[in-house]
Amino acid sequence: MKWVFRLIGLLVVIVVVAVVSLFFLPAERVARIATEQLRNFTGREVSITGDVALTFYPVLGVRAGGLEVGNADWSEQGPMLQAANAAIGVDALGLLRGEIRITNIEAESPTIRLEQRKDGRASWQFTDSSGEAQIATEMAPERASHPISIERLRVTDARLIYDAEGSDLVSYEGVDLTLDWPERLGAAEITAVLRPTAQPVMVGAAIDGFAGFITGETQTFTASVTTAAGSVSFGGRASTAGAVAGALTLKTDTTKAFLEALGLPGVDLPSNLGRVINMTTDLTLTPDRKLSLRDLKVDLGDNSLTGAADIELNGVPTINAQLDAGALDLKQDTAEPSGGSGGGSSAGGSASSGWSTEPIDASGLAAFNGEIALSAQSIDLGQFQLGQTRTILRNDRARMVFELREVQAYGGDVTGEFVINNRSGLSVGGNMGARAIQMQPLLSDAAGLNRLTGQGDAKLSFLGSGSSVDAIMRSLSGDGSLAIGKGTIQGIDLDRLMRSGDVGAGTTVFDSLTGTWAIASGVLNNKDLLLQLKNYRATGAGNIGLAAQNMDYTVTPIALRANSGQGISIPVRFVGPWSDISIRPDLEAAFEAELDAKKDELKDKAKEKLNQKLGVSAQPGQSAEDAVKDKVKDKLLRKLFD
Repeated sequence: MKWVFRLIGLLVVIVVVAVVSLFFLPAERVARIATEQLRNFTGREVSITGDVALTFYPVLGVRAGGLEVGNADWSEQGPMLQAANAAIGVDALGLLRGEIRITNIEAESPTIRLEQRKDGRASWQFTDSSGEAQIATEMAPERASHPISIERLRVTDARLIYDAEGSDLVSYEGVDLTLDWPERLGAAEITAVLRPTAQPVMVGAAIDGFAGFITGETQTFTASVTTAAGSVSFGGRASTAGAVAGALTLKTDTTKAFLEALGLPGVDLPSNLGRVINMTTDLTLTPDRKLSLRDLKVDLGDNSLTGAADIELNGVPTINAQLDAGALDLKQDTAEPSGGSGGGSSAGGSASSGWSTEPIDASGLAAFNGEIALSAQSIDLGQFQLGQTRTILRNDRARMVFELREVQAYGGDVTGEFVINNRSGLSVGGNMGARAIQMQPLLSDAAGLNRLTGQGDAKLSFLGSGSSVDAIMRSLSGDGSLAIGKGTIQGIDLDRLMRSGDVGAGTTVFDSLTGTWAIASGVLNNKDLLLQLKNYRATGAGNIGLAAQNMDYTVTPIALRANSGQGISIPVRFVGPWSDISIRPDLEAAFEAELDAKKDELKDKAKEKLNQKLGVSAQPGQSAEDAVKDKVKDKLLRKLFD
């Protein structure tokens, strides 16, 4: 028992000596050796400023009035980490052996600056002049180096600044960050809380082989960003150089709220175009911030997209993508009732309400540059219905061009391009051609006109500018042409009108319809409409108010076999708003035309009688007046020389 008590006493003495030794450790020496370890660990200058004191609770170590960790030598933004109050925890047993082994670092209200250059350099890549990070330190020049292990890193109330060359500066206040790294060669877990808004954003990551990861090695990596309105998760491999490859999942309960929770501008998307998003893709990111998405699947509500995309993230994103939309629904969102009778009127106007005067926000055109190829089995635009479609969207500095390579619509094909330009005010324009189009459904969807049937070809160019649909329609200019084969005009029977004067309802069957037009200030003007029927021919001229949604147009049918083959014409006037067009014979115009014809006939007969009386006969190509003048001159000359 004596030896037992002696051993216990010896242990007590050792413990007492150890505790007393800890009290007499020089804090400055502990701090200096700790900074040397951090310097070797990061490859950066590390300095402790202010007063330094030993701490025994809750962590054995030193507390300093300030801590700075230098940035990369190419950085121009100041220290990478700068804290006014910091604590460094050390291993007590290591201290007793004369070693300083860092186990814990805490920093209160620091400023953390992270930078990345377009060439792939990043300030968080810890390398020395040889290009290899050192995770070892020397306690003294004559002693062997010992590995460093920071078991826990805790940062509270930090200001985090991220500066990617070519992109806008990102800054977050009130960031809390914790790193748990219990085994030097093992995995590490990182948790962070960001507060870009009142609602916190939770960030989590797990990294295998963390010691190799921070030296630039590629390691297994999982991460997630969670907000109250959605989340992003990733699983794959990554390195501190910015190389990432793996599977990405994005889910939003409300996309607008999700973006706002991240401190980004919220966008109120339609219910069929991303108000709720569910996306999965295989992602690859290179150190120079080139992003590749493969096996992309996006559920946008009533629409879904599949395909692939390559995106350059330096500055304004540049996108090159190929997407397949299947049956694409782009009609106006009606998920939230607006009190009207339908969604179509507010977007494109109706014959009764006119075009929308709501301002158009086209700022999204500046959000990206690049080229997107889109294929769809069908496209429902609400006002227009399209079939199989292949189009390429090109956007360059807020000027977007839709190249229509193949659009099956209304029984025919449409090609051309449509342009939206918001570089200096909003303008729209296009140059399109249509072949073998069924006119009745097209005109019904475009303008609510369903009286004309037939299959035809058309060309159209147009240009308009303004901040609303109404302003654009009022500024509209352009030209076009139309050629239709056999068809009908419903609502009037020109044959019955010409035979009996009956203007009742009926249908006019025609053999062909051609015409050209010009558009100025939102008014379409046509002067050369030609309608060919079996026994009749009709010409047309007048105006169609594209902006005012009205028309004043006169069609003049001519009975080719009447009046001994001279023809009889009765003009028909189409006048009024598109919603209630009035069709009636223009008897006044018919009377004036008949009167003009009679005047010409009487005038010709009077001239003939006068010529007979004077004995004058006009030579071929000579007018009656000239013949009379020649006759008078001849008589005067004869009198002079007779």
